[in-house]
Amino acid sequence: MGEQYRPQIHFSPEAHWMNDPNGMVYFAGRYHLFYQYYPGASVWGPMHWGHATSNDLVHWQQQPIALYPDSLGFIFSGSAVVDKNNTSGFGKNGKTPMVAIFTHHDTAQAKTVANTFQNESIAYSLDSGKTFTKYARNPVLKNPGISDFRDPKVMWFEEGKRWIMTLATKDRVTFYSSPNLKDWTKESEVGQGFGAHGGVWECPDLFALDYAGKKVWVLTVSINPGAPNGGSGTQYFTGQFTGHAFIPTDTITRWIDYGPDDYAGVTWSNTGDKTIFLGWMSNWAYAATVPTTKWRSANTLPRVIGLQKIGREFFISSQPIKQLDSLVASNKTQTAFKAENYHYTGPEKTPLKITLNTGSLQSFSLVLSNDVAEKTIVGYDSATARYYINRNKSGIIDFDKKFACYATAPRISHATTISMEIYVDAASVELFADQGLSVMTAIVFPSTPYNKIAISAIGKQKIKLLRVSPLKGIWK
Repeated sequence: MGEQYRPQIHFSPEAHWMNDPNGMVYFAGRYHLFYQYYPGASVWGPMHWGHATSNDLVHWQQQPIALYPDSLGFIFSGSAVVDKNNTSGFGKNGKTPMVAIFTHHDTAQAKTVANTFQNESIAYSLDSGKTFTKYARNPVLKNPGISDFRDPKVMWFEEGKRWIMTLATKDRVTFYSSPNLKDWTKESEVGQGFGAHGGVWECPDLFALDYAGKKVWVLTVSINPGAPNGGSGTQYFTGQFTGHAFIPTDTITRWIDYGPDDYAGVTWSNTGDKTIFLGWMSNWAYAATVPTTKWRSANTLPRVIGLQKIGREFFISSQPIKQLDSLVASNKTQTAFKAENYHYTGPEKTPLKITLNTGSLQSFSLVLSNDVAEKTIVGYDSATARYYINRNKSGIIDFDKKFACYATAPRISHATTISMEIYVDAASVELFADQGLSVMTAIVFPSTPYNKIAISAIGKQKIKLLRVSPLKGIWK
């Protein structure tokens, strides 16, 4: 995988088009990543489910296509679960079924006036996801007449001993329940009248997090357009789930990632007490025109989701999985210096992990650049209390007028210093600030890899620690 811009620490398909991550599930010691995939070209086309597996969420093995389009339509986004109790009856000879729940999209019907061209279907696997059998009575949930009726995210609700489906239904989320993954009953709706509504709601997720021994529920919803920095993004709300309805704590719109390039993210199923999130690292505004040829799109780094309470509000934190530390090849560390005095030049090139801790909340910028003066700037502006990624001069930017941007994110932490982790790959920069309370993801396309780092500041900003860690690539 030696192509220019091929990510070295992120999953990307060997060839052709990829978008939403789907059906992410941990089963029999392996993490399964399914994803929206078109094997016929490097632009969007008839959707399949691609498939990859990993033992550690870092190193990936490409697998054969899992689900193909059929007479009911393309295979749109969805989820997968481990049916441990065999509620579906698909299990045989002691084999536990892995069940995929997905949207069938009927393209022929979509051209008519009827708004019933998206329906929910299921398929099952008895060989750890190698092959799937589609249920003979698909679809299991028929569209009541909603043009956007898709992206089922299913979980087992232990308190009620039943499955809960979180479904995107145009401008809101609708919850359904089932005892067996085959027969579904509508429970409630949520979202009308609050949240961001600049575009259709997509790819929802519902999961519980622990805070001080109490369960707090989180509802995430992707939207395109309408994100804070343009195009695609994922908002979230905290509250309680009764088994029938989600009751938000408040209706404030918060974003799981403020950068321009984290979309359609959902969490892995069957991972126990740890909640792991993964997004599509692109934006519908320009996804089909980015300057790669053999393949298009990659995923974000997998992230552990946590919860912090600041004042009376709950905020999600997102931090890179610890397994990424296994890629660290070496460390170069400098401590206690003035920000404006730092300049670093390789030989190390991307991928890199940069760890930075400041001594105050003064403004500063960290400049990633190459030998042809292309640069991406990551920094903090004390006047606005916002982090930013500036890719206006990051490299190739002329493939779409919406690509060049100065993206910002609010600083949520009340700490008196700043901490950052920045992951730089061949075509991306991911910022995790203040233990993941402020997160930004941006794809970039420098004509040659960034191999220089400089820090600039106005004022008396001091850097307590800066560590540059070259990372080993994940592909052999």
